[in-house]
Amino acid sequence: MHIYADADALPGPIKEILCRAAVRLGLRLTLVANKTLQIPPSPLIATIRVGQGFDVVDAAIVKLVSPGDLVITADIPLAALVIEKDAHALNPRGELYTKDNIQGRLAMRNLLYELRSGGVTTGGPPPFHNRDKEAFANQLDIFLTRHANQ
Repeated sequence: MHIYADADALPGPIKEILCRAAVRLGLRLTLVANKTLQIPPSPLIATIRVGQGFDVVDAAIVKLVSPGDLVITADIPLAALVIEKDAHALNPRGELYTKDNIQGRLAMRNLLYELRSGGVTTGGPPPFHNRDKEAFANQLDIFLTRHANQ
């Protein structure tokens, strides 16, 4: 299994958790972003810097991901594409996207997008809190316990 992270907007604590987990479990981690990232020295951890532009990071991740891989992203359309490739998607707040829930999440995201396009203020995501970091760490641990050796 390879872990990919949509790292442009990835909270620092989540990046740290991912790096520690990769080293601890001997898993490959690739952080994909359109900016330079600082990572700890490890042969298991890499970065890919892509150009600027709409969905450039997403396209790179979709091209790289294989069945069984894990992608960390808050981008619901990217999560849907990853799931179509029989990979897994986990958001930085600890929600695992699945074949059972991704279509509903995508429909809600599209509805909110349409409302915002029509001038309705829908707000953004809530601030990232410690409880989000803990939820992510717990869900990542559960996921890796079940899937790391596959």
